[in-house]
Amino acid sequence: MEASPYTFIDLFAGIGGTRQAFEQAGCRCVFSSEWNKFAQQTYHANFDEMPAGDIKVIDSKDIPHHDILVGGFPCQPFSISGVSKKTSLKKPHGFQDPAQGTLFFEIKRILGDKKPRAFLLENVKHLQRHDKGCTFKVIMDSLTVDLGYTVYYKVIDARSVVPQHRERIYLVGFEQPTWFSFPDIPDSKPRLSDILESKVDSKYTLSDHLWEYLQQYAAKHKAKGNGFGYGLTDLEGIARTLSARYHKDGSEILIPQNGKNPRRLTPRECARLMGFPDSFRIPVSDTQAYRQFGNSVVVPVVRAIAERIAKALIEQDALNANRCLSGISRTGSIFEKEALGVGAEQLSGISMAR
Repeated sequence: MEASPYTFIDLFAGIGGTRQAFEQAGCRCVFSSEWNKFAQQTYHANFDEMPAGDIKVIDSKDIPHHDILVGGFPCQPFSISGVSKKTSLKKPHGFQDPAQGTLFFEIKRILGDKKPRAFLLENVKHLQRHDKGCTFKVIMDSLTVDLGYTVYYKVIDARSVVPQHRERIYLVGFEQPTWFSFPDIPDSKPRLSDILESKVDSKYTLSDHLWEYLQQYAAKHKAKGNGFGYGLTDLEGIARTLSARYHKDGSEILIPQNGKNPRRLTPRECARLMGFPDSFRIPVSDTQAYRQFGNSVVVPVVRAIAERIAKALIEQDALNANRCLSGISRTGSIFEKEALGVGAEQLSGISMAR
């Protein structure tokens, strides 16, 4: 896509999947924030930039002005597995989670202080249903009633572009009332076999002990009528959702092998499963890499949304230009024409970029 004139900031940046998507859409990053030191290492290795740390201690005045705010705020407090785990441990979840639950309000703070023209937020599908819909209502009221943004949202499954069932909710907002539609992403019918490496180290093959444990665990839960168990994947189909816990045993996505135990995905295969190019550097351990890709976004999905956001802003600029120019033609004032002449030239450049 041709470069757009828009800048963005990358909050809760992780390893930069969202940044990669927006840069592919022609936008320019002017600030990033990520607190995890291992994610910072991967981010730096790929973008030659060290993200700022904990967003909670970063003053809004230290964040550059920008057109688009992008943030995939932590999903664990709102995910089904995260809520179940915290409930079993009698720990708070959602907005009551003291570590991660309130991070949405940091986004609200920055939106209120910097007033970017648009934003993209990403989270788990279950965000809509968390706390019987109350959490989502607070988020929507914060964005629309408190901040005045026009907000659109949609759950998108990435299975049309990567061989993985991965549903995420995306919220897109505009400061100025703007018509927007999410992209219809063509189904490329990806297969898991498409992303597998031809030569894989034997260290990724499950040990006899672990493979036996996973089979016994699955059998125990099947006898109880539960669906818990490992995911031995059809190589001509798609995988389950890659999660940050993949480093523990790889059970949700196992690759069958002839004559031996199944194996985990390699970190490079995980990168491909999330839509990262093979040029993306992985400077950390396998354990950290699994966590990072499990927490990341599917790059091609975010790119498609980013392109739509940029297109909406370009159309918004063109509409504002037409209004401005029609105002000039009505008055015919030489002074007004001279005052707005530079803006008209700039806007004609935006029109050509459409």
